[in-house]
Amino acid sequence: MKVAVFSTKPYDQDYFERYTENEDLSFTYFDSSLNRDTANLASGFGVVCVFVNDTVDKETIDLLAQHGVGLIALRCAGYNNVDLEAIKEKKIKLVRVPAYSPEAVAEHAVALILTLNRKTHKAYNRVREGNFSLNKLLGFNLHGKTVGVIGTGKIGATFCGIIKGFGCKIMAFDLYPSEELKKQGVQYGSLEEVFKQSDIISLHCPLNPDTKHIINKSSLALMKDGIMIINTSRGALINTSDIINGLADKKVGFLGIDVYEQEENLFFKDLSEMIIEDDLILRLISYPNVLITSHQAYFTREAMEEITQTTINNIKEYCSGDSLTNEVL
Repeated sequence: MKVAVFSTKPYDQDYFERYTENEDLSFTYFDSSLNRDTANLASGFGVVCVFVNDTVDKETIDLLAQHGVGLIALRCAGYNNVDLEAIKEKKIKLVRVPAYSPEAVAEHAVALILTLNRKTHKAYNRVREGNFSLNKLLGFNLHGKTVGVIGTGKIGATFCGIIKGFGCKIMAFDLYPSEELKKQGVQYGSLEEVFKQSDIISLHCPLNPDTKHIINKSSLALMKDGIMIINTSRGALINTSDIINGLADKKVGFLGIDVYEQEENLFFKDLSEMIIEDDLILRLISYPNVLITSHQAYFTREAMEEITQTTINNIKEYCSGDSLTNEVL
């Protein structure tokens, strides 16, 4: 089976080649993202493999169907970038990687919290320049703080376990509260209660119509002054314009994001020699209390191994005519 892999980086190709050496699969790698303008590259392929910022909308799906693509294999958990109705209409199969090292993302969320709080990134740069002053590096104890967790699936639950070790009180919101987390001392409440009571809020929910812009002007108004907000889930959970206003009026004291609403135009690319035309990201970067990483929370050896192996197994099941373990529809 011929597989077209879009949005390929050198590390993606390295892992796929490592695990398909003896497989009856032929992979062709494209560094361009999949969208309606690049869908013709899939001509002659039975499977396309895509990532978080590929645009799998109706127009793209129509073109893939015309080229005979029968399977879209996501090498990620989320599928908010896929038009599910168009997938059903064209009878194309859709599979994903439902879970890959929740520890990777949860640990990165904690890293953002610690870095923003204790300003270790700034201390590192200072010391390298011979500046050993502690001025403006004051942090706070995590112990005793209330951490709000929105979404307690595998990643959110793992995050709860880690942050609990710091002696934090955990308030959580999820449509399906975990009895196991309750036994561990996690207190569930309404979304409004989480917003009002938390000193730190970490987002671990999927992006859908109900959660889009869950952090907005209205929800920010409910929060404590100086709130720390962490997002390692999906960029559009936060209304960027509203969070910038929150930073400007000091409602938001700290912001750590590994995802961004318009990241498909920026992330995974080296733009160091180019003029960035996204005014919102430039404004965010200008704030000293904002820390941005470019969708690297998942990026550990363990996660890459799980993503690659699950994706290959998904494709092999399709080729063999077996039931698809990780089918979305």
